[in-house]
Amino acid sequence: MRHALIMAGGAGTRLWPLSRQKRPKQVLRLSGGASLLRQAYERVSLVLPPEQINVITNEVHIPLVAEELPELPSANLIGEPMARDTVNAIGLGAAILAQRDDQATMGVFTADHVITPLDRFAASVELAFKVAESHSDALVTFGVRPTSPHTGYGYIHRGERVEPNVYRVSEFTEKPNLAVATKYVSSGEYYWNSGMFAWRADTILKELKEHLPHSHDAFREIAAHWRGEERTRKLQMLYPTLMKISVDFAIMERAEQVLVVALDCNWVDLGSWTALESLHETDESGNLKVARNAIHLGSRGTIVVSEDDHLIATIGVDDLVIVHSHDATLICKKRDSQGIKELVDKVRREFGEQFL
Repeated sequence: MRHALIMAGGAGTRLWPLSRQKRPKQVLRLSGGASLLRQAYERVSLVLPPEQINVITNEVHIPLVAEELPELPSANLIGEPMARDTVNAIGLGAAILAQRDDQATMGVFTADHVITPLDRFAASVELAFKVAESHSDALVTFGVRPTSPHTGYGYIHRGERVEPNVYRVSEFTEKPNLAVATKYVSSGEYYWNSGMFAWRADTILKELKEHLPHSHDAFREIAAHWRGEERTRKLQMLYPTLMKISVDFAIMERAEQVLVVALDCNWVDLGSWTALESLHETDESGNLKVARNAIHLGSRGTIVVSEDDHLIATIGVDDLVIVHSHDATLICKKRDSQGIKELVDKVRREFGEQFL
């Protein structure tokens, strides 16, 4: 049977001060009125019914996820005791699904991207499931056709064509410089790495056993007790021992059988405030507003974000990011917005958890 695992455990630090520990970016409404998590669920629900869709998140966020996705059975909400990067979220999900269904094929989807149009997305997911089922020893990833030489994304070099829109993967490259990224895009042989996948659950578990045997054994042990009284103890005992590493570094770059399905969609990774410029129209001066009340006088290229009725007014400023929350306001140059993670670390050192 086919299953989906939506990963909704990211901290979203670069979207501070709206993204917080108790309200992560997955539940923010930054595009289209619905939360990013809700949008992810609705995309996947075009292909699978609710009972076959699962979400893995930090256990403290389970109530938030349940509120956003009331259609999902409670058993389909998987809580991690702590964030241990993508390979562990995927490994735990795979072990639980394999415990439920020894013939499980699983798609792994993100909850922090905006993807359109939906019909193309659904067609690509359907194709990826079919490829994972017919190539049972392969790991299938989704590659996004690049629209620019973006240096903040990983790239996938496609190799031999397997069938229409499906290729063998020759190489993964992590965040190249501008010259290299420009060469990649001009060649037409590279995709952006979407961080989404499809495979048989037992196939990814086999790869985990080979490359991360300790983690594999821990996932199997946790999954064996998932419905019992020992679940919490096993999670608290074993999860902190897992290596914190991404699935790309741990598995994808080391596996021998990797295929890529072309995802011919508009794909925006909402990993920073400047990414909003790909989703919203600007005024005649290039100012972008994701707020009820904002006004500019002689300002250009400025992003304003707020979730309440607070009025944000600017005079003669250019290329700023201004984000207002109930207890904190961020102001920075667009070019410095990648430094928000460092800023959050400084906020923690000086104020503890008060503003996090």
